[in-house]
Parts: sequence; structure tokens; C-alpha cells
Amino acid sequence: MEISITILVIVSAILHPLWNAMIKRDACPEGAFVGNSIMLVLFAGSHSLIAGHDLLTITKIWDLLFITVCAKIVYTISLVTMLRRGDLSAYYPIARSSPAFIVIISSLFLGVLYTPTILVGMSMVLIGAFWLQYKRGIRFFDNPSTLALALLAMAGTSFNSIADAHAVQAVAPSVIFFWTFIFTLPGFTLFFIFFGGKKVSIVSLFPWLKNPFPYVKIGLICYASYLLILLAYQGGGEVAVVNSVRQASIPISVFLGGMWLKELDMKQRVLASLLLSSGIVVIVLS
Repeated sequence: MEISITILVIVSAILHPLWNAMIKRDACPEGAFVGNSIMLVLFAGSHSLIAGHDLLTITKIWDLLFITVCAKIVYTISLVTMLRRGDLSAYYPIARSSPAFIVIISSLFLGVLYTPTILVGMSMVLIGAFWLQYKRGIRFFDNPSTLALALLAMAGTSFNSIADAHAVQAVAPSVIFFWTFIFTLPGFTLFFIFFGGKKVSIVSLFPWLKNPFPYVKIGLICYASYLLILLAYQGGGEVAVVNSVRQASIPISVFLGGMWLKELDMKQRVLASLLLSSGIVVIVLS
């Protein structure tokens, strides 16, 4: 894996947990998510206009856009529902195991071949990520519906990544970003309105109208994080490899959660983080 692509992915992995934590800390995370999505549309549209990217070039890859939109909606709704219904430590690691699913799809249907060294590195990353988040005494099959949602989330983010990696070879990343959120935003908003629970109301989903600045910050960090991944794909980064290296965001999220959100016991996470980091080194050096 080229060092320039590695840098893009690592920086993205550092930024990703920052905007996630900012949304979690918001008084209404659902409203923060909607506000962030609005900002992403504005940033992607402005970026495209300033850079001279024709927004109508999206018609070249309408089929890939359709896959991306559907996959992102499936991923987001499955993840939100899963986290409400099941134990985070049991099922979230499954949802984040997209590199394994991508390897299977790419090998079976796209003719991609992976060297043994890369597969070993990916395995180290996935085991480390899983160990980092999992707690003893939890059985996956205690809640089969939540397990199914975790698998759906994993499949959703995998298909999203594969479609994006192919789309950026023909269309500018900012254009893809703009249309993806133009089409997914209504779905997210309606889902939160009808299935957000008692704490979520129509009014609570639009706090950014009164005070947009916090959501501008979240949106900028989020946009930069995802744009870097699309640029990594555009530069030739293989989908499963990029997503494996991007798992570096998990130990960052865990440590950030422990220090900022007071979520986890930090001591038991160190060895898992070292294993995950070692796997990333193996992938990069291969």
C-alpha cells in the first residue's frame, strides 16, 4: 500500500471518531446527525462549484449511486436500531467488520486476489478490533434480531465502500458526496421522526437552524474524513485494504470515549490496540 494513500486513510481514521463523539455529546444526537448531513450537502456542493466539478456528471454512475444510497440508508438505520436494542460491545464489532465481507465479495464476484500477508494483516486488524470492543459473558445468539441488524449494517457499509471505490474512478468525490446526501437525508429524517422514540420530535431534529456553528464544525470534520477516504480510493487504494487500515479509528474511538465520554475501562484495551496497530503495519508494509 502506497505511503500517500496510507496517510490519507490514517488521517481520516483520526478525524472519524472526533465527529462521532461530537454527535454523541449533543443534547439530541439525531438532530445533530441531521444537521451534520445538511452541512455535508452544503460543503460538497460548494466544493464542487469552486473546483469546477459538474454536478450532472453523476449521471455517468447512476447505478453505483443507487447502490451507495441504498447501502448507506441500510447501514445507518440498521446501526441506529441495533444500538438501541442490543449490547454495544457484543454487536458493534460485527457491524464494523466490513473488511472481511469486502474480501469475500471482491474475491467471489470482482476477481480480486489478496496475498497471504495482506490477509494475515487484515485478520490481525479484525481480531484486534473485535477484542477491543467485546466484553466477556455476552452471547451473540441471545438476541438474533439484533445480530441480524449488525450483519445488515456490515453488509451496508461494505457495499457502500465497494460502490464508492468504483464511482470515484469516473466522477469527482465531492459530486458523489453531494448526491449521496441529497438522496439519503430525507430517508434519515423520516426515520428519526417516526422511529426516533419519545425523546425525538420534529423540532429536536432542527437545532442547527437556531445555532448552526456547532454543526458546521461537525460537518467540516466529517466531510474531511470521508473525502480523504474517497481520495484514497481514487488514488488506487484497494477497498478491503483501505477499510482495514481505517479500523485505526476504533482504538482512537475507544480511548476518546474513555477520556471524553467516560465510557470504558482503558487498561484492558491496550493489548487489543497493539494487535490492531500491528495488523495495520503488516498491511502497509506488504
